[in-house]
Amino acid sequence: MTDNELIQLSTEVGGYLKRLNATVTTAESCTGGWIAKILTDVAGSSQWFERGFVTYSNDAKQELVGVSVDSLTGYGAVSEQVVREMAEGAREKACAQFAISVSGIAGPDGGSAEKPVGTVWFGFASATAETLAQRKVFSGDREAVRRQATAWALLTLRDHFLKN
Repeated sequence: MTDNELIQLSTEVGGYLKRLNATVTTAESCTGGWIAKILTDVAGSSQWFERGFVTYSNDAKQELVGVSVDSLTGYGAVSEQVVREMAEGAREKACAQFAISVSGIAGPDGGSAEKPVGTVWFGFASATAETLAQRKVFSGDREAVRRQATAWALLTLRDHFLKN
């Protein structure tokens, strides 16, 4: 997805949030704040985005959004359990109706047989629905994995939470 397509998607997500009088927050690891950046590239985004969390380290995940040490040591930072806790913690800390979390292995190294480079876990928390966690494996270099993760997160928020 190009930069212009990401901005168009962000504008659409913002429109849905504005109509719902709702806000969204982010807790990002491998995307390093890219989702928050794309959301705030839209003029007027302060109406539906107040804050996000870049939780690149395990310490940041614990301190900023309340991920448990047990989840991090038991499952690893790139796991369903951790992104669920990231999304739920971010939503609570930001007092937002929706939260997106992302943790993955963008590469070029750091992967394993169980979690190859390109593996990204996403969490989606909502004030009115059960937290959703999904795993995707993207291809390409570091930039491509991060771009695909950013787009997929926004598409999933739009299609599974905002359009309904």
